[in-house]
Amino acid sequence: MHKSVNFLEMIGGGQVPEVVVGTWVVMGLLVVFGLMARRALAAAPDPTIPDEGITLRSVAEVLVEWIDGFVAGVMETHGYRDLVPFLGSLFIFILAANFFGLIPGMEPPTSYSDLTFALGTISFFFYIYQGLRANGVHYLRSFLGPILLLAPLMLPIELADNLFRPFSLGVRLYANMFADHQVLSIFTGLLKVIFPVAFYALGAIVCVIQALIFMVLTMSYIKLAQSHEH
Repeated sequence: MHKSVNFLEMIGGGQVPEVVVGTWVVMGLLVVFGLMARRALAAAPDPTIPDEGITLRSVAEVLVEWIDGFVAGVMETHGYRDLVPFLGSLFIFILAANFFGLIPGMEPPTSYSDLTFALGTISFFFYIYQGLRANGVHYLRSFLGPILLLAPLMLPIELADNLFRPFSLGVRLYANMFADHQVLSIFTGLLKVIFPVAFYALGAIVCVIQALIFMVLTMSYIKLAQSHEH
């Protein structure tokens, strides 16, 4: 059977891990996209008037507006907009990394557990920070349970529950994207025209759903951390 070309391995020369190369490429593309969108917005005669038709600026504005509205609907807090830059960056990066695997010869960086566990760890520290920011040191009191008498029992349970969250985030994203890419590679190699298109469409849906799930779960953890009373 003909072996498919792995361009990430070629770019890294076999010395740099493919997940690192893929992550660099995705980050580079997103930086270029952001700079071009910023330049387009700065060059507009009136930034409050949207462009006609589909342009780089209109795509960026629709994406940002959707993320802002989605975070507002889920968080339901007045200070939700402070979370939009982080959550939006997380969603866009995961989405772009997922879609990267739909390019022939490329593999999605999110099909590697190293990256997904790193993303889960970042989300973990972020929601812990948000809990401390909203409630101060009293947030740590939530790890002891509702009654101090039960603290010796509740503390290990709460610690295990919180420490498992970044692991579950990483495993969920890694497992789904790895499986999706393997299925896509197998069927596009065996079939020719019509069926590969159907699998690419299905793969695109999986890419969006997985990025959305990761962001929603992160938001739910943040909301739980912020909701603890003083």
